[in-house]
Amino acid sequence: QVQLVESGGGLVRPGGSLRLSCVTSGLTFGIYHMSWYRQAPGKERELVAGISGDGGTINYADAVKGRFTISRDNGKNTVYLQMNSLKPEDTAVYYCNAKSPYPRVDPYWGQGTQVTVSS
Repeated sequence: QVQLVESGGGLVRPGGSLRLSCVTSGLTFGIYHMSWYRQAPGKERELVAGISGDGGTINYADAVKGRFTISRDNGKNTVYLQMNSLKPEDTAVYYCNAKSPYPRVDPYWGQGTQVTVSS
């Protein structure tokens, strides 16, 4: 059974930092492309950052470039999202996503962790 469990969300003031973690189990973590998505109230879910299985390819949404850093530890089956210089518009539920390299395999999602940026 595949599980993705996010943690690290919370309430933070503008300009603050948070580090999200997503611990996975039940999959061959090192071959999965991992991503962080977020969904704010009334908005569609959007891609925040993604990282390839070997960590060699990373991409970010323009809105978070220079402030967020995605990383992974394949020995711990975990992907991270370091979020610095947080803004109120970063407020959302953040979801972890695991995409298989094999065709016709649906991606896996975590349950989400709430991030609220407010003074």
